[in-house]
Amino acid sequence: MANNIEETEIDLPRLGPVPVRLRISARASRLKLRIDPGFDGVEIVVPNGISRKTALSMLRQHIDWIEAHLSRLPDRVLFVPGAWVPFLGNEHAIRAVPEAKRGVWAESGVIWVSGAIEHSNRRVADWLKKQAKLEIAPRAHAYAEEIGKKINRISIKDTRTRWGSCSSGGNLSFSWRLILAPEDVLDYVVAHEVAHLQELNHSPRFWKVVDDLYGSSAKQQHWLKRNGSGLHRFGAGE
Repeated sequence: MANNIEETEIDLPRLGPVPVRLRISARASRLKLRIDPGFDGVEIVVPNGISRKTALSMLRQHIDWIEAHLSRLPDRVLFVPGAWVPFLGNEHAIRAVPEAKRGVWAESGVIWVSGAIEHSNRRVADWLKKQAKLEIAPRAHAYAEEIGKKINRISIKDTRTRWGSCSSGGNLSFSWRLILAPEDVLDYVVAHEVAHLQELNHSPRFWKVVDDLYGSSAKQQHWLKRNGSGLHRFGAGE
């Protein structure tokens, strides 16, 4: 595969055509198969030097596993009037007020969206991304100040496999979908990534920094492992 990512599909006996993404990773040491709830399909992480044929053969060996996991994905929830979505972990109903001039706003358990109803999914998604930045950035800078570090830049993205990342240059990146998670989970992820400004690894020293910044995080880590993939079922798929 010449490119880092190739998209194809596989025809499954009980589910029909299913999208497949093959992603070459220089860091991967072995083939890894995962369900990607963000695009209702399967992703294979392919180490350098492994052929496309070998990667695709892995799919055929795990058809039952793929079908079982895809069939258990929760329904996708679009950001449209009548839908219920979590905002900082609290369920909110989306309601349309086409004639209003306030854009999108949250109030008393409701996310109100003005303008043409057919644009509500995009407008609410854009609003949630802005809210994510508003929640994450101040927390990140406050945590960084606690350990005497400076943040170069904070980016909000729609990452598939990470809730956050930290570069050696002091750039932090976070998934906007953290705004859907409970507030303590969002706060933990922010502390986790800021801790990488001091320890760019997952050594005992790193976890000591996390504990000093946030405290015990076992509950929040468990929540992400159990519920994190479900956050990718909100909004339109690819």
